[in-house]
Amino acid sequence: MQVISLVGSSGTGKSYKALVVAKENNIDYVIDDGLLIRGNKIIAGTSAKKENTKIAAVRRALFMDPAHREEVVKAIRAHKPDRMLILGTSDEMVDKITRVLGLNPPQKRLYIEEIASKEEIELARHQRRSKGKHVIPVPTLEVKKDFSGYFLDTLRIFTRKRDDTVIVDEKTVVRPTYSYLGKYTIYGRAIIQIARAAAKRIEGIKRIYNTEVSIHPNGIVINTDVAVVYGTAIMEKVPAMKNVIKSEIEHMTSLNVLAINVTVKSLVME
Repeated sequence: MQVISLVGSSGTGKSYKALVVAKENNIDYVIDDGLLIRGNKIIAGTSAKKENTKIAAVRRALFMDPAHREEVVKAIRAHKPDRMLILGTSDEMVDKITRVLGLNPPQKRLYIEEIASKEEIELARHQRRSKGKHVIPVPTLEVKKDFSGYFLDTLRIFTRKRDDTVIVDEKTVVRPTYSYLGKYTIYGRAIIQIARAAAKRIEGIKRIYNTEVSIHPNGIVINTDVAVVYGTAIMEKVPAMKNVIKSEIEHMTSLNVLAINVTVKSLVME
Protein backbone atom coordinates (compact mmCIF):
# COMPACT_ATOMS: atom_id res chain seq x y z
CA MET A 1 0.00 0.00 0.00
CA GLN A 2 1.25 3.47 -0.86
CA VAL A 3 0.81 5.97 1.96
CA ILE A 4 0.75 9.71 1.33
CA SER A 5 0.60 12.20 4.19
CA LEU A 6 -0.79 15.73 4.35
CA VAL A 7 0.68 17.72 7.23
CA GLY A 8 -0.28 21.10 8.59
CA SER A 9 -0.70 22.64 12.02
CA SER A 10 -4.13 22.68 13.61
CA GLY A 11 -6.63 24.96 11.90
CA THR A 12 -4.76 25.47 8.62
CA GLY A 13 -7.36 23.78 6.39
CA LYS A 14 -6.06 20.20 5.95
CA SER A 15 -9.48 18.58 6.04
CA TYR A 16 -10.81 21.24 3.69
CA LYS A 17 -8.14 20.29 1.13
CA ALA A 18 -8.18 16.54 1.79
CA LEU A 19 -10.57 15.46 -0.99
CA VAL A 20 -8.83 17.65 -3.55
CA VAL A 21 -5.46 16.08 -2.69
CA ALA A 22 -7.00 12.61 -2.73
CA LYS A 23 -8.47 13.11 -6.20
CA GLU A 24 -5.28 14.57 -7.61
CA ASN A 25 -3.34 11.53 -6.37
CA ASN A 26 -6.01 8.91 -7.24
CA ILE A 27 -6.58 8.05 -3.59
CA ASP A 28 -9.89 6.57 -2.43
CA TYR A 29 -9.10 6.22 1.29
CA VAL A 30 -8.40 8.97 3.83
CA ILE A 31 -7.58 8.81 7.54
CA ASP A 32 -8.51 12.03 9.32
CA ASP A 33 -9.11 12.67 13.03
CA GLY A 34 -9.89 9.07 13.94
CA LEU A 35 -11.98 8.28 10.87
CA LEU A 36 -11.33 5.97 7.93
CA ILE A 37 -13.09 7.51 4.94
CA ARG A 38 -13.64 6.04 1.50
CA GLY A 39 -14.78 8.61 -1.04
CA ASN A 40 -17.64 10.42 0.69
CA LYS A 41 -18.45 7.69 3.21
CA ILE A 42 -17.15 6.91 6.69
CA ILE A 43 -16.40 3.19 6.82
CA ALA A 44 -14.76 2.89 10.26
CA GLY A 45 -13.67 4.85 13.30
CA THR A 46 -15.02 7.60 15.54
CA SER A 47 -14.39 11.29 14.99
CA ALA A 48 -12.04 13.02 17.42
CA LYS A 49 -14.32 16.04 17.11
CA LYS A 50 -16.90 14.30 19.30
CA GLU A 51 -14.57 14.35 22.31
CA ASN A 52 -15.12 16.81 25.15
CA THR A 53 -11.47 17.83 25.63
CA LYS A 54 -8.50 18.48 23.38
CA ILE A 55 -6.48 15.76 25.10
CA ALA A 56 -9.21 13.19 24.46
CA ALA A 57 -9.44 14.39 20.85
CA VAL A 58 -5.70 13.88 20.34
CA ARG A 59 -5.88 10.37 21.81
CA ARG A 60 -8.78 9.56 19.48
CA ALA A 61 -6.94 10.93 16.43
CA LEU A 62 -3.90 8.77 17.32
CA PHE A 63 -6.05 5.60 17.72
CA MET A 64 -4.88 5.07 21.28
CA ASP A 65 -8.11 3.33 22.28
CA PRO A 66 -7.66 -0.40 21.53
CA ALA A 67 -11.24 -1.03 20.38
CA HIS A 68 -11.21 2.02 18.13
CA ARG A 69 -7.83 1.03 16.68
CA GLU A 70 -8.89 -2.56 16.04
CA GLU A 71 -12.06 -1.45 14.25
CA VAL A 72 -10.06 0.66 11.80
CA VAL A 73 -7.35 -1.99 11.32
CA LYS A 74 -9.99 -4.61 10.45
CA ALA A 75 -11.60 -2.25 7.96
CA ILE A 76 -8.26 -1.56 6.28
CA ARG A 77 -7.57 -5.28 5.99
CA ALA A 78 -11.01 -5.93 4.56
CA HIS A 79 -10.86 -3.15 1.96
CA LYS A 80 -7.16 -3.59 1.03
CA PRO A 81 -6.65 -0.07 -0.36
CA ASP A 82 -3.86 0.52 -2.86
CA ARG A 83 -3.31 4.08 -1.69
CA MET A 84 -4.16 6.00 1.46
CA LEU A 85 -3.96 9.65 2.50
CA ILE A 86 -3.24 10.32 6.19
CA LEU A 87 -3.78 13.77 7.69
CA GLY A 88 -1.79 14.99 10.68
CA THR A 89 -0.54 18.09 12.44
CA SER A 90 3.08 16.93 12.14
CA ASP A 91 5.22 14.25 10.52
CA GLU A 92 5.59 12.71 13.97
CA MET A 93 1.83 12.39 14.34
CA VAL A 94 1.49 10.74 10.93
CA ASP A 95 4.31 8.32 11.76
CA LYS A 96 2.59 7.38 15.03
CA ILE A 97 -0.66 6.68 13.18
CA THR A 98 1.07 4.47 10.60
CA ARG A 99 2.82 2.51 13.35
CA VAL A 100 -0.26 1.82 15.47
CA LEU A 101 -2.31 0.84 12.41
CA GLY A 102 0.45 -1.35 10.98
CA LEU A 103 0.86 0.72 7.79
CA ASN A 104 3.92 1.61 5.75
CA PRO A 105 5.60 4.97 6.45
CA PRO A 106 4.57 7.69 4.01
CA GLN A 107 6.28 7.37 0.64
CA LYS A 108 5.21 10.93 -0.19
CA ARG A 109 4.81 13.78 2.26
CA LEU A 110 2.75 16.83 1.38
CA TYR A 111 2.44 20.01 3.43
CA ILE A 112 -0.47 22.42 3.58
CA GLU A 113 1.79 25.32 2.59
CA GLU A 114 2.41 23.55 -0.73
CA ILE A 115 -1.23 23.22 -1.73
CA ALA A 116 -2.95 26.21 -0.09
CA SER A 117 -2.24 29.91 -0.44
CA LYS A 118 -1.31 32.09 2.50
CA GLU A 119 -4.73 33.73 2.26
CA GLU A 120 -6.52 30.35 2.43
CA ILE A 121 -4.47 29.26 5.43
CA GLU A 122 -5.07 32.53 7.25
CA LEU A 123 -8.81 32.34 6.55
CA ALA A 124 -8.91 28.78 7.93
CA ARG A 125 -7.06 29.90 11.06
CA HIS A 126 -9.47 32.80 11.52
CA GLN A 127 -12.48 30.46 11.26
CA ARG A 128 -10.92 28.15 13.85
CA ARG A 129 -9.94 30.89 16.29
CA SER A 130 -13.06 33.04 16.09
CA LYS A 131 -15.80 30.46 15.47
CA GLY A 132 -14.32 27.11 16.49
CA LYS A 133 -15.09 25.62 13.08
CA HIS A 134 -13.66 22.21 12.16
CA VAL A 135 -14.14 20.50 8.80
CA ILE A 136 -14.96 16.81 8.30
CA PRO A 137 -14.32 15.77 4.67
CA VAL A 138 -17.63 13.96 4.17
CA PRO A 139 -21.21 15.15 3.44
CA THR A 140 -23.39 16.33 6.32
CA LEU A 141 -25.84 13.47 5.81
CA GLU A 142 -23.02 11.01 6.47
CA VAL A 143 -22.13 12.42 9.90
CA LYS A 144 -25.50 13.77 10.97
CA LYS A 145 -26.54 10.78 13.09
CA ASP A 146 -23.17 10.73 14.90
CA PHE A 147 -23.24 14.46 15.63
CA SER A 148 -26.83 14.87 16.76
CA GLY A 149 -27.00 17.99 18.91
CA TYR A 150 -23.79 19.48 17.53
CA PHE A 151 -23.76 22.62 15.41
CA LEU A 152 -23.35 21.50 11.79
CA ASP A 153 -23.02 23.40 8.54
CA THR A 154 -22.77 22.11 4.99
CA LEU A 155 -19.81 23.28 2.93
CA ARG A 156 -19.86 22.79 -0.85
CA ILE A 157 -16.67 23.09 -2.87
CA PHE A 158 -16.82 23.75 -6.61
CA THR A 159 -13.76 22.69 -8.60
CA ARG A 160 -13.35 23.28 -12.33
CA LYS A 161 -11.18 20.75 -14.20
CA ARG A 162 -9.17 21.45 -17.34
CA ASP A 163 -11.99 20.16 -19.56
CA ASP A 164 -14.34 22.69 -17.88
CA THR A 165 -16.11 19.93 -15.94
CA VAL A 166 -17.30 21.22 -12.56
CA ILE A 167 -16.94 18.85 -9.63
CA VAL A 168 -18.95 19.50 -6.47
CA ASP A 169 -17.60 18.15 -3.19
CA GLU A 170 -19.56 18.41 0.03
CA LYS A 171 -17.93 18.65 3.43
CA THR A 172 -19.30 19.20 6.92
CA VAL A 173 -18.36 21.99 9.31
CA VAL A 174 -18.75 20.98 12.96
CA ARG A 175 -18.18 22.98 16.12
CA PRO A 176 -16.91 20.57 18.80
CA THR A 177 -17.68 21.22 22.45
CA TYR A 178 -14.00 21.61 23.37
CA SER A 179 -13.39 24.35 20.80
CA TYR A 180 -16.61 26.34 20.82
CA LEU A 181 -18.63 27.77 23.70
CA GLY A 182 -18.90 24.75 25.96
CA LYS A 183 -21.85 22.44 26.50
CA TYR A 184 -25.43 23.46 25.98
CA THR A 185 -28.76 21.91 26.94
CA ILE A 186 -32.03 21.80 24.99
CA TYR A 187 -35.04 20.98 27.15
CA GLY A 188 -37.71 18.63 25.86
CA ARG A 189 -40.30 21.35 26.43
CA ALA A 190 -38.53 23.58 23.90
CA ILE A 191 -38.59 20.79 21.30
CA ILE A 192 -42.31 20.27 21.88
CA GLN A 193 -42.98 24.00 21.43
CA ILE A 194 -41.05 23.99 18.15
CA ALA A 195 -43.08 21.00 16.98
CA ARG A 196 -46.38 22.65 17.86
CA ALA A 197 -45.46 25.90 16.14
CA ALA A 198 -44.42 24.01 13.00
CA ALA A 199 -47.61 21.92 12.95
CA LYS A 200 -49.76 25.06 12.92
CA ARG A 201 -48.40 25.88 9.48
CA ILE A 202 -50.16 22.85 7.98
CA GLU A 203 -53.75 23.49 6.98
CA GLY A 204 -56.13 21.03 8.61
CA ILE A 205 -53.98 20.28 11.66
CA LYS A 206 -55.94 21.83 14.54
CA ARG A 207 -53.48 21.11 17.36
CA ILE A 208 -50.95 18.61 18.69
CA TYR A 209 -50.92 17.38 22.26
CA ASN A 210 -49.65 14.57 24.51
CA THR A 211 -46.23 15.00 22.92
CA GLU A 212 -43.25 13.04 24.22
CA VAL A 213 -39.58 13.25 23.25
CA SER A 214 -37.31 10.25 23.79
CA ILE A 215 -33.53 10.59 23.56
CA HIS A 216 -31.41 8.03 21.70
CA PRO A 217 -27.63 7.92 21.06
CA ASN A 218 -28.06 8.99 17.43
CA GLY A 219 -30.93 11.44 17.83
CA ILE A 220 -34.49 11.84 19.11
CA VAL A 221 -37.88 10.23 18.53
CA ILE A 222 -41.08 12.27 18.87
CA ASN A 223 -44.44 10.69 19.69
CA THR A 224 -47.49 12.93 19.49
CA ASP A 225 -51.27 12.94 19.23
CA VAL A 226 -53.05 15.38 16.92
CA ALA A 227 -56.50 16.73 16.31
CA VAL A 228 -57.41 17.42 12.68
CA VAL A 229 -60.26 19.32 11.09
CA TYR A 230 -63.06 17.10 9.83
CA GLY A 231 -62.70 16.56 6.08
CA THR A 232 -58.91 16.94 6.06
CA ALA A 233 -56.97 14.55 3.82
CA ILE A 234 -55.19 12.86 6.72
CA MET A 235 -52.85 10.72 4.58
CA GLU A 236 -51.63 13.89 2.90
CA LYS A 237 -51.52 16.42 5.72
CA VAL A 238 -49.98 14.29 8.48
CA PRO A 239 -46.85 13.37 6.46
CA ALA A 240 -46.52 17.03 5.49
CA MET A 241 -46.73 17.99 9.15
CA LYS A 242 -44.04 15.45 10.07
CA ASN A 243 -41.70 16.80 7.41
CA VAL A 244 -42.14 20.38 8.61
CA ILE A 245 -41.59 19.43 12.26
CA LYS A 246 -38.47 17.42 11.40
CA SER A 247 -37.05 20.26 9.31
CA GLU A 248 -37.70 22.92 11.96
CA ILE A 249 -36.29 20.92 14.87
CA GLU A 250 -33.15 19.89 13.02
CA HIS A 251 -32.58 23.44 11.80
CA MET A 252 -33.15 25.12 15.16
CA THR A 253 -31.50 22.58 17.49
CA SER A 254 -29.08 20.53 15.33
CA LEU A 255 -30.68 17.40 16.79
CA ASN A 256 -31.11 14.43 14.45
CA VAL A 257 -34.78 13.47 14.31
CA LEU A 258 -34.92 9.70 13.89
CA ALA A 259 -38.71 9.41 13.72
CA ILE A 260 -41.96 11.26 14.34
CA ASN A 261 -44.84 8.97 15.29
CA VAL A 262 -48.25 10.61 14.92
CA THR A 263 -51.61 9.34 16.12
CA VAL A 264 -54.78 11.12 14.97
CA LYS A 265 -56.85 11.13 18.14
CA SER A 266 -59.76 13.37 17.28
CA LEU A 267 -61.63 15.25 14.59
CA VAL A 268 -62.71 18.84 14.99
CA MET A 269 -65.81 20.27 13.28
CA GLU A 270 -65.45 23.77 11.85
